Amino acid sequence: MVKGTTSFGKMSKGKTHIRCRRCGRHSFHVRKKRCAHCGFGSSSKLRKYSWLLHK
Repeated sequence: MVKGTTSFGKMSKGKTHIRCRRCGRHSFHVRKKRCAHCGFGSSSKLRKYSWLLHK
């Protein structure tokens, strides 16, 4: 019946992100089927913002 710190250990069972086919980074969300870094899966264009500095 504890809903605090002891329950948080059960949250990391599966993988959230895997390696992306397009950018190669470990940013592809398994359930959303979208890369958080390059936007693969939702857009054919690369995900980029004017405020973001890609290095």
